[in-house]
This record gives sequence, C-alpha cells and structure tokens, in this order.
Amino acid sequence: MTDADIRTLLLNTRRIAVVGASDKPERAGHYIPAFLIEHGYDVALVNPMLAGRQVHGRTVLGSLAEAGPLDLVDVFRRSDQAGQTVDEAIRLGAKAVWLQLGVADDAAAGRARAAGLAFVQDRCPAIEWPRLGLPPRIGQGFT
Repeated sequence: MTDADIRTLLLNTRRIAVVGASDKPERAGHYIPAFLIEHGYDVALVNPMLAGRQVHGRTVLGSLAEAGPLDLVDVFRRSDQAGQTVDEAIRLGAKAVWLQLGVADDAAAGRARAAGLAFVQDRCPAIEWPRLGLPPRIGQGFT
C-alpha cells in the first residue's frame, strides 16, 4: 500500500479487532492496542487464552467472530498462523487486515486483496501514524 492508502485507512477506520492481544505490558500486543485506544479507535481485543479477562478496561474476546462488525483486523500472530486469521477476516466481512511488524504472508495478502480488502503487512500503526504526520483523532467523533 502507498502512504496515501495507509493514511486513508488509518483515518477512516473506526473499529479495530486486535487478534493476539496480550496482557503483558512488554509485548506489542499490549501496548499497540493501548496506542489505538488512545487515538480514538473502538478496539476489540481478541485472544482465546485471555477470554473474559480485562485488558485496557475491555473484556478480551475469545474469537474474532465475537468482535464484529469489523473495519480492520490487526494481527499479532506468527507469519505461519496469520493466514488463518486473514481468511476468517474475509469470511466475517472485514474491510481491511493489518499484519504487524515482522508478520508477513503474501498468499494471504493475495486472498485478502482478491476479496476486496485493504491489506498491510510488516508495519505498525504506531510507527505509521507519526511517520505520516497524521492529526489527532480524539474529539473528532471517534470512540
């Protein structure tokens, strides 16, 4: 995706499901959801191992299906497991999938794009936001 595409995706997304959310503060699956929440996104945390627990004041869900409707699915899973989540995001009607830094699956990217989803891989919204000079979302009607 181009910078303009990523900018549009970040600014127009409202609801994000974070698959692989973590309750461990040192993990990206913990502090990136906090970043997303602080930037005004409606974030659903998904991790079957943490289902029912509270992280960032939200109850962690056991499956992606529980998180709908979905604008964006942000994936914190190993590359060899990401394709399953991408396929589920396609089935559930997500508009976009974002694979975090170090996570890439070109075959899954092809399936997502063929299904009409925006697809980002091996990037992080917390890095892209300042790099692109995006404005704050707080107070703009995003919750």
